[in-house]
Amino acid sequence: MTSLQQPLLGAEIDPASPPPDDFTPTFYIGHHESKRPLPVSDFVLRQAQDVGYDMLTSPITSPHFHSRVLTLISSYLSDLALAEDSDDYSTIIPPAPIIPPLNPVDTPLTPGDTVSQIIAYSSPWIDLCSADPLIANISRQVLNIEIAYASFCGVGNIIIPGPRSYSSGSIYNDGLVQYARAIQEALTIGSYIQIAIHIPMCGNEEAKDLTGDLRPFARDYDSKQKGNDIDLYETWDAWNLIRGVCKYNSRLSVALALPRQLPLESLQSRWFAEPLRLLSFTPLTFLKNKGGHPVLSKSHQALVTRYMRLKQLPWLLLCDVGPVPGLDDPMLQIATANGFPSPSAVADASRSVSPTPAETAEFKPKDSHKSKHKFKDAAAHLIYLRYLQRNQPPRTAIERFGSGYQDYLQAPLQPLTDNLESVTYEVFEKDPVKYDWYERAIAQALSDWNEQGKPTSSLSGAVVIAVAGSGRGPLVTRALRASEMTGVAVEVWAVEKNPNAYVLLQRHNEEDWGRVVNVVKSDMRAWKGPLRSTAAPIGQAITTSGSELVSQYGKVDILVSELLGSFADNELSPECLDGVQHVLAPQYGISIPGSYTAHLTPVLAPRLHADISNRAITDSTATETPYVVMLHAIDYLAAPVPEHPRIQQAWEFVHPLPSSTLAIAEARRGGGVSGGGGGSMSGGDGANEHNTRSARLKFVCKDRGVVNGLAGYFEAVLYDGGEAGKVELSTRPDTIDAKSKDMISWFPIFFPLKSPLYFPDDSELEVSIWRQTDDRKVWYEWLVEAYVMIGSDKRMRIGMSEMGTSRKVGCLM
Repeated sequence: MTSLQQPLLGAEIDPASPPPDDFTPTFYIGHHESKRPLPVSDFVLRQAQDVGYDMLTSPITSPHFHSRVLTLISSYLSDLALAEDSDDYSTIIPPAPIIPPLNPVDTPLTPGDTVSQIIAYSSPWIDLCSADPLIANISRQVLNIEIAYASFCGVGNIIIPGPRSYSSGSIYNDGLVQYARAIQEALTIGSYIQIAIHIPMCGNEEAKDLTGDLRPFARDYDSKQKGNDIDLYETWDAWNLIRGVCKYNSRLSVALALPRQLPLESLQSRWFAEPLRLLSFTPLTFLKNKGGHPVLSKSHQALVTRYMRLKQLPWLLLCDVGPVPGLDDPMLQIATANGFPSPSAVADASRSVSPTPAETAEFKPKDSHKSKHKFKDAAAHLIYLRYLQRNQPPRTAIERFGSGYQDYLQAPLQPLTDNLESVTYEVFEKDPVKYDWYERAIAQALSDWNEQGKPTSSLSGAVVIAVAGSGRGPLVTRALRASEMTGVAVEVWAVEKNPNAYVLLQRHNEEDWGRVVNVVKSDMRAWKGPLRSTAAPIGQAITTSGSELVSQYGKVDILVSELLGSFADNELSPECLDGVQHVLAPQYGISIPGSYTAHLTPVLAPRLHADISNRAITDSTATETPYVVMLHAIDYLAAPVPEHPRIQQAWEFVHPLPSSTLAIAEARRGGGVSGGGGGSMSGGDGANEHNTRSARLKFVCKDRGVVNGLAGYFEAVLYDGGEAGKVELSTRPDTIDAKSKDMISWFPIFFPLKSPLYFPDDSELEVSIWRQTDDRKVWYEWLVEAYVMIGSDKRMRIGMSEMGTSRKVGCLM
């Protein structure tokens, strides 16, 4: 059984012979000017789109508003100084100033169609982190006024400059919590607006004071507070605090500013996992090629390619690379003052600020050659990004197949209680690698059986193969192919409980398999084995009900099943194979697969945590469900080398089990004396106790981070051919290429933590996980602890997650 549950919409994908990958990611490129000389009118927007931009940024308020705020602060500080210098104790300290409402001259924005293609940019001159209550209060008022007005105008996206300092762990008041609180308030005011925090990828530069900055107005302001130590993770740390205070709000994202020199790959991977709304580039991000044109370094190109593989593609924002070509004519600015509309120009708020057709005609360039050359210079950065878009590498087979599934949470199957639909089986069968490997395993087992001269369980001498849980029959087809390839005669039995799939199996037997397959409708655990009565010739469909059946049943030589789930045993493969083992030849019987192991690693997965938190509002089990998910926007927290996580084995199951183990289980099920009197630790009589498991795994983490959950994988040995080698499957990202490259049947499993667990640099994470059963269902329990070393042989626990348990949504036996 595999983990994919729904077919891809709109396309039939065959990874065996994929069509040419003509998919090219769409780069949505915006233009940002810190001091845009013109309001973004319909004309300006059309001009930018004609050049090749998809969107423009616009300030929410004007320099006129900025001046009003500065005047208000100066006036208040003057009054405050007079009051403090006065010897008259009756002098009243003036109350904190309140910014008056906006006037038309205070903002270039007006409700209309244009705003839907605008990204609003809030004022960069405020300081939400300020330790001075006055500056912090004024800054918060400015932000709230801007958010409220932008929301009124219908703006959908706003960029807010990040904190003015990132003194993570500093003894100085860095004000990050204060900043985060202001962002939380902004999210409440603009209840439908998407907010992106403009933040640098790494913290190696202190923000510079801007013209008209509020920071110097702060009392006891010291521009040299911050230490000289460089902490590459401090901007991520700041972002983590902000989104934590905002409770992983789905409308809060990152506008990531890329530096000229990229940081370590581990930090690049960390940002890859975050909700990226856009990537911003300044002229300093680019290099110059031999021709003097701007280009990105190879490492920047690789980063863009990787980030543009995200399910939600980030936008690209060119910042201060020059004006939009065609808008730098002074004639276009006649209606502005100080870079924004003058009071007279906006006296009538309904008046269009776009030029008339006659005015537009006057602006046509007279020298087309010079204009063309000037255009290329002005749009050089845009032209390069469009070139980069056209030359993106093709997607891999897994990327093509998984398109749309990235980070999409699915509840695991209930294979023993649910009958699957045909389209679900169809998705399983799209993976040729898995079935090729099964065919190889069956063929190798048949060859070894024949070479070793083992006796068979059939009267004719053919090797008896049973496919337990046949579905629509792909493994039956592969078993017949393996027989044909090796020349070893086989007797094939297809056992399936799904009554609808049973009909299709009979049709395949009539039309495709030449009536050589025995099709049995039965739960594999209730099947008594191949019927050796003359009343049931080879090729006849059989059911297990009815008193007319003779109780002479044979054994099976090779038992083939595809019951594996994303965590190996999460779809009850151990319980199912225990239940059908009684039909397997006791001396030489082979199970395919012969063994499988479950594996774990801790991950940062903020998108998944946010999704699960939203589900938890209406679903009380959302945080306790292990999800099947194509993990994509995640960061492996225990990774000595980026993209090469440390993944550890939790436990193993081997088939067939020793007969003594099954005998004890049967005794416990019946309540016999030999089964003991203790019962199961989790309830029930303990008949399935032999399938419980537990593990305690230690992961060393060099860099700080947040655990949102555990990523689970599996490996399986389909058949161990000894010197001939093993036929293996793997979903582990570090071994899949070596064992089953391009296999797409299984997505990983994700065990979520109810609350994110933060840990500092050089920590140890200890993961405890249990597989539990009460003889009616199987579930998992998991817990993560964080430690730091405080000596050569002593450590201190600094955090622990809540115990996760999937008992309420356990897999029914």
